[in-house]
Amino acid sequence: MEPRPSDLPQSDVTQLDLRRRVSDVLPSVRQDLEALVRIPSVSALPAHAEDVRRSAEATAGLFRAEDFAVEILTVEGGAPAVVATKAAPDGAPTVLLYAHHDVQPVGDPADWHTEPFEPTERGDRLYARGAADDKAGIAAHLAAIRAYGDALPVGVTVLVEGEEEIGSPTLELFLAEHKDRLAADVIVIADSANWDIGVPSLTTSLRGLIDCVVEVRTLEHGVHSGMWGGVVPDALTALCRLVATLHDEEGNVAVEGLLSTEAADVDYPEERIRAEAGIAGGVQLFGSGTAVERLWTKPALAVIGVDATSIEDASNTLVPVARAKISVRIAPGDTTASAMAALVSHLESHAPWGAQVRVVEGDHGEPTKIDAAGPAYDAAREAFEEAWDGTPPVDMGVGGSIPFIAAFNDAFPDAAVLVTGVEDPDTRAHGANEGLHLAEFARVCLAETLLLRNLAERL
Repeated sequence: MEPRPSDLPQSDVTQLDLRRRVSDVLPSVRQDLEALVRIPSVSALPAHAEDVRRSAEATAGLFRAEDFAVEILTVEGGAPAVVATKAAPDGAPTVLLYAHHDVQPVGDPADWHTEPFEPTERGDRLYARGAADDKAGIAAHLAAIRAYGDALPVGVTVLVEGEEEIGSPTLELFLAEHKDRLAADVIVIADSANWDIGVPSLTTSLRGLIDCVVEVRTLEHGVHSGMWGGVVPDALTALCRLVATLHDEEGNVAVEGLLSTEAADVDYPEERIRAEAGIAGGVQLFGSGTAVERLWTKPALAVIGVDATSIEDASNTLVPVARAKISVRIAPGDTTASAMAALVSHLESHAPWGAQVRVVEGDHGEPTKIDAAGPAYDAAREAFEEAWDGTPPVDMGVGGSIPFIAAFNDAFPDAAVLVTGVEDPDTRAHGANEGLHLAEFARVCLAETLLLRNLAERL
């Protein structure tokens, strides 16, 4: 019988067939993933606060079973986070492995083909809320740790937070309070995506986020549209005119002062965009520049909500006040303060017909740009290429935002931050029928296992 990793001296562990060892632990890892998924840890809904606590306890139990020192920690106003540690062998680096155990709300259950919190395998995917985002990130860390047993080649600290899906509002405070125990040479954040099925990636840029509510008022109260229409502007029409100034004729964001930068030289065919986004027939793509520039390194603006009289309640009355919520993704290299100032200035200066405009600033999250050069990134690229059988990883951007990455960069400026993930273009994270591609998940687990080996050798 071949010895288990825990029975071998560490110097021999790197000679093992890690690919086979990962394959051996995957059934137990999947079982643990499914158990986590069955806990509806929806951080956005107060009714699920106890579920978030149960999710943290279940996660803690998984790493405690691997002989890690484990604590469930919180800061004031925060959700429970799991911190698990195992010290580094002499002379070896320490790696911080990040994931989150909270999930998004389900939305309309009727949109799901299966029960959202009952993991169900169909075809090549495991479907459930959190099956990918991001309980599979927890499982990937667990797989790498379990493959090595007691012979980890590096020190490992695991941080699994419980409030990422509501913007990690207390993470900066958490990092400040627990900085010493979280310090590491390399930080692996498993909360992003791969370029495609069969093509791995490292995420090297993410857009930031700002939003606001703009209120337009033209009347102190509603008035008869027949008596006053033609002289008095209604607020909803004024709001529509104001919103229309936010884009030019091509669909580019027309807010002066927002930054744009260059993107990686990656081809993203229009037919793939249409298929993955589910664009309705006949609708054109908008904006100018390459597809990846528009998706990753140029600002994007959308109206994501409107408050006005509903059609059902409408009467022949000029609407006195209307509101819109505006969301802006900002380019890497920009700042939320600068972008918000530019947006507010535009809205206040483009009000039609002298309408009164009031802007209420909302959430914000800083963009991130990573200089992915150095031995840690070389170790990651080598591990990914090996795990994907010779396919090198793509350095890709993400149009979405993970604001806490900037917090990690600020808290640990000397650490290399690697942003990886288990998702793919059809994962449908945050939407109905979220699914984890099982073959890609196996490759992710292998890649992280190989990464720990490579980091031990290179750092």
